[in-house]
Amino acid sequence: MARVPYLSPEDLAEADRDLLKRPITLHRALVNSPGMARAFGGLGQHIRYGSTLDPRLRELAIIQVGYLTRSAYEYSHHCKLGMTQFGVTEADIRAISRETDGNEQGGDGGFPGLETAVLRAAREMVTDLAVSDATFATLERHLDRERLVDLIVTIGFYCGVVRVLASLQIDVEDDYAPYLERFPFPATA
Repeated sequence: MARVPYLSPEDLAEADRDLLKRPITLHRALVNSPGMARAFGGLGQHIRYGSTLDPRLRELAIIQVGYLTRSAYEYSHHCKLGMTQFGVTEADIRAISRETDGNEQGGDGGFPGLETAVLRAAREMVTDLAVSDATFATLERHLDRERLVDLIVTIGFYCGVVRVLASLQIDVEDDYAPYLERFPFPATA
């Protein structure tokens, strides 16, 4: 149960009702502060619709952040969005699990070089707070500066999103819950 109320358009001033054109629980919680919701949404919209970064790579990075942080909300949303809108496959999502879990055990998910570097960059930003020199150098060989900056900002933004989700205890909507069953997190010891 969320720590703040989920608001509806009727709860908002007329000028802020557009903030709930996509009434997912995250947005319904964020509109408790319309100005913050608008600012938050502006960066999110640019990441999704304005960035020149390949959408599949973007979604792989976001799914990696969600998986590694065990953010059920972020992971389920981007598994669905990635698969239905941005070219991510079921095999990709399963490979992210192998890549993440294998990394701890010395294996890999079988992704090509750029995808592997994108996933590694996301893991490093989650666990070490920064991309290593080696990973950055690999990304530089594959991405121009604009796409490289877009990737880093995207990963950083979603590292923040998972913390907002956890702190506000945002619920996963029924439409997204099946993705958690289809692509479960590993059992914890």
